[in-house]
Amino acid sequence: MALTKDRDTPRRDGVDFSAPLAAATVMHAGSLFCINAAGYGTPGAVSTTLKCVGVTQARADNSAGAAGAVSGTYRKGVFRFKNSAAGDLIALADVNADCYIVDDETVAKTNGGNTRSVAGKIVDVDADGVWVRVG
Repeated sequence: MALTKDRDTPRRDGVDFSAPLAAATVMHAGSLFCINAAGYGTPGAVSTTLKCVGVTQARADNSAGAAGAVSGTYRKGVFRFKNSAAGDLIALADVNADCYIVDDETVAKTNGGNTRSVAGKIVDVDADGVWVRVG
């Protein structure tokens, strides 16, 4: 045991976060919020180095700033995104599988020949899109 007295341990709710944005970046509310290889927030896009951490909560504009000049907020959870098309269309049978980032609002069934990062786990599929657990 390390503790010899009570400790006031700080906590977070584990849902809402913020991160510094990459240079020349605009995050639109509702977009996939990713962290790039340098550790900065960026919208979802075709890339193999992105880590999807949540959904952007409010528009954040760092289009004229250096990396880290502006921060953006994101939320972890289950959100609905656009479904891809043709061979990358996600079906109900794909529930509990990973899905992959096409852009900041679209997910696909495959990694596009190892060109896409994981968006999250497929939770459900309906006529309006794909429900994905992100973060």
